[in-house]
Amino acid sequence: MAVTRLKRKDRRNKAVANNKVAAIKILKARPIIKLVDVEAIKASFAK
Repeated sequence: MAVTRLKRKDRRNKAVANNKVAAIKILKARPIIKLVDVEAIKASFAK
């Protein structure tokens, strides 16, 4: 029996995997919010 390679499906699977990795890298590159003033936020909702 001959084995056929599904090249188009292989390319699509690799593209989906690469897009997921790229999305995770973009999310990790964002700076973490530090020093949040909780009292100021609560005061803004009280207005």
